[in-house]
Amino acid sequence: MLIDPFQRKISYVRLSVTDRCDFRCTYCMSEDMDFLPKKDVLSLEEMSRLCNTFIDLGVRKLRITGGEPLVRKNIMQLFNSLGKQLGQGLEELTLTTNGSQLGRYAQNLYDSGVRRINVSLDSLEKNKFKKITRIGDLDKVLEGLMIAKKVGLKIKINTVALKGINDDEILNLVNWCGENKFSITFIEVMPMGEIGEKRSNQYMPLNEVKSLIQKKYSITEDPLRTGGPARYVHCHETDQKIGFITPHTHNFCELCNRVRITCTGEMYMCLGQEDKADLKTPLRKSENDQLLKNTIYKAILRKPKGHDFVIERRKNEKFIPRHMNVTGG
Repeated sequence: MLIDPFQRKISYVRLSVTDRCDFRCTYCMSEDMDFLPKKDVLSLEEMSRLCNTFIDLGVRKLRITGGEPLVRKNIMQLFNSLGKQLGQGLEELTLTTNGSQLGRYAQNLYDSGVRRINVSLDSLEKNKFKKITRIGDLDKVLEGLMIAKKVGLKIKINTVALKGINDDEILNLVNWCGENKFSITFIEVMPMGEIGEKRSNQYMPLNEVKSLIQKKYSITEDPLRTGGPARYVHCHETDQKIGFITPHTHNFCELCNRVRITCTGEMYMCLGQEDKADLKTPLRKSENDQLLKNTIYKAILRKPKGHDFVIERRKNEKFIPRHMNVTGG
């Protein structure tokens, strides 16, 4: 079992399989992104071995992220490989996606053992969706979501609250998710990577989102705690959970049980800190996993108590230099 200096058990790994994405969301990356050369990215076989090593060390949940994970060539090879570990130590295999490829992969994902997915969706208005994503096709995403729902995947929608952009859609998103039996989590924009504009122009505190929801719906606090950053309420009219991830207005780290691994094999013990561990070198240096395990053990002992997203510390538009698509969601 991996235990950090604050006695938190690390049971959850989020693995980015690519930094590439078929969207260019305005709060996530700049319009003209330079992506990693393919030679720098771990192979799918290396990713599978890395994940299996974490399972040996007590990790029970794996989330595949990106970039957009479903644009990675032969990605189902990895899902099929990891799916074999379900019930053999691994308890859950899931992914976060922008939904653009769901129509193509939903059935295959379900067949591999995936039962829940998170889908990033910031608008239900076609023109606004295009403005936010710069490239995305809302109709294709919505079609993919309905196919995913039909094959039996449980869906959670992740929506970044953007001041002056989608703040007029909050109630519509809650209602639409309720009608489709999707849960929804709202997220404050995070200060990660240069995006070509000020994030303070995008930032909307989630207490404002919550106030908007309460004007129409009856909500009560939900006791659910997953070890993740979200705090939940129950919406009685739609019988759904609504989550709030508030990196600026609340430090959500006390129960953190996760680490993030980039597609180049760098492990970040905290999304909001720059300390990292190189897992690629021990992975490629020896076929014996002990060196890799020792590297992981030592890195976990450096896991910080919390992130550094507090808005007062970033008043001058300071941001963590890596983009969210590099770290893996």
